[in-house]
Amino acid sequence: MPAEIAQTNTQPNKQKKKGFQLSDRAIINLFIWPTLILIIVMTIFPLFYSLFLAFTDYSAIARQQPVWVGFKNFSDILNDENMWKYFATTGRYALFSVTLQMLIGFGLALLVRDKFWGSGLLTTIILIPMMISPVVVGLFWKLMYNPQYGFFNYLVGLSNPAIAPDMLAGRFANQPVPGLALWAVVIVDVWMWSPFVMLLALSGLKSIPDYLYEAAAIDRAGSWFQFWRITLPQVAPLLLIAVLFRTIEAFKSFDLIMGITGGGPGDQTEVIAVNLYRQAFLGQWRTGRASALAYIILIIIIAISNIYIKYLNQMKEE
Repeated sequence: MPAEIAQTNTQPNKQKKKGFQLSDRAIINLFIWPTLILIIVMTIFPLFYSLFLAFTDYSAIARQQPVWVGFKNFSDILNDENMWKYFATTGRYALFSVTLQMLIGFGLALLVRDKFWGSGLLTTIILIPMMISPVVVGLFWKLMYNPQYGFFNYLVGLSNPAIAPDMLAGRFANQPVPGLALWAVVIVDVWMWSPFVMLLALSGLKSIPDYLYEAAAIDRAGSWFQFWRITLPQVAPLLLIAVLFRTIEAFKSFDLIMGITGGGPGDQTEVIAVNLYRQAFLGQWRTGRASALAYIILIIIIAISNIYIKYLNQMKEE
């Protein structure tokens, strides 16, 4: 009898323990749904709200409701000659920086592809620039470019301040040089992000089978033939991905340029992202027009991305 009583007393406890257990699906939902809700609140809602503001006349600091103006903001931006000038500056900045990053990054990947003494340390040192905050990099190079005490002029062999270039002021030997300040920003961007291209290219080089080079050596193929027929075609898809990422980032580049030049001197480094910030804040607070400009930039980035993805798919099929 006591054993039967004990058995009957333990059965309700087992049932209670089973009632508090969660299924695997419930645990998954418990982790996923809060994240999805956070993404919707922090990303999707501002995206659609800014799209609404793009068709309105609205200022974030004015105590007035948005006034619907249709496509007026888009029309004003596209008919503004200064805006086309900023887009052209952004295009030149993206073209120069991405091209140099591809050449230097791929060259560094070829350099560290083969193992040698100190190759691991050298690779780590090369990767350091991309690990630093862009604002810190901008301030660091701003001091480097100083014609009085900066190291840049000493490195290029122009230590005399009278004839040394003032990169950030766009002057060389006290004479204005258009585009010099933009090249100063391009140099910093190349220094910072060439290691990123090197990483992607290095992963592609490591994945090339050795038997391809062995077969080419048996056929007495030269180094240039192996490079153009084996190395470059195998790495080209990853290089195109690097071009895609870096082009998108170049069109969105803001913190690095603000840390170095702030868009100056004048508007020589006024890329479109800096001008967007200037319209949205910095005394203007033209929220509706800035939202319209942001969506124009988004459309351009999507178009460029689709072109790159199209060529990438063609490479994969070939």
